[in-house]
Amino acid sequence: MMSAAGRAGDGLLRRFRRRSELRVELKGPADFVSEADRESEDRLRSLLLRRYPTYGFLTEESAPTVGSEVGTRFIVDPLDGTTNFLHGVAHFAVAIALERDGEVVAGVVHDPSKGEMFVAEKGRGAWLGSQRLSVTRDRDLSRALFATGVPHRNSVPRHARYLKVLRAAMREAAGVRRLAAAALDLAYVAAGRFAVFFELGLSPWDVAAGSLLVREAGGRVTEPDGGDDVLGSGNVLATNGRLHARMLEMVRPATASSRRPRPRTPPRG
Repeated sequence: MMSAAGRAGDGLLRRFRRRSELRVELKGPADFVSEADRESEDRLRSLLLRRYPTYGFLTEESAPTVGSEVGTRFIVDPLDGTTNFLHGVAHFAVAIALERDGEVVAGVVHDPSKGEMFVAEKGRGAWLGSQRLSVTRDRDLSRALFATGVPHRNSVPRHARYLKVLRAAMREAAGVRRLAAAALDLAYVAAGRFAVFFELGLSPWDVAAGSLLVREAGGRVTEPDGGDDVLGSGNVLATNGRLHARMLEMVRPATASSRRPRPRTPPRG
């Protein structure tokens, strides 16, 4: 997984340097897809399934597949932060998770522009190179740095709910950041750079790898209403654990009605 993420990241960097030549399509309002996304996905599919041909494959830009080893699949975001990428903002990532029987057991989030690869395996911790990651020890929200993802034009129904949460966060936090790449936001919680991350309306490939990073670094990941089906609902609250109860109080009232069906996921049996 690390090797595949590295090779896909190299390809993205080459495309990033020549992004003015890319063909770009709109899947919906403010929802971009480019040749770079599709090339990265094709590269990852080829590399991963060549080595593990019995695994399924769930990704952003094409239909999911079910492998002969039922219940085991890769969950892949070939380019997390596409909008950043297309606008020349060097903050984007490749994210790969391995899921077995509904549980993510390994994850990689690779930031090619900064040369950082965050890696986690269930029960074996989260790592950045040789450095074992650990969440921040903040217990006071006023000292904590928050990250979030702001809903844009294709998610108008979530705007009012989200603004309630953001208003509360701005009153409490030391600062709020919007970097527009959920996999990296979660990796930064694992690395102790952020104490809190919350966002609504994500997809499994946005959160699968990063959620494991947070948990293996000692943090906690739930839905904002306290539920456990983060991949299914698309709504995520990740914290250092110490702040989780307080954050649930803050975000639960605004997100209780925002659950949605799990997207494009095939049956497993």
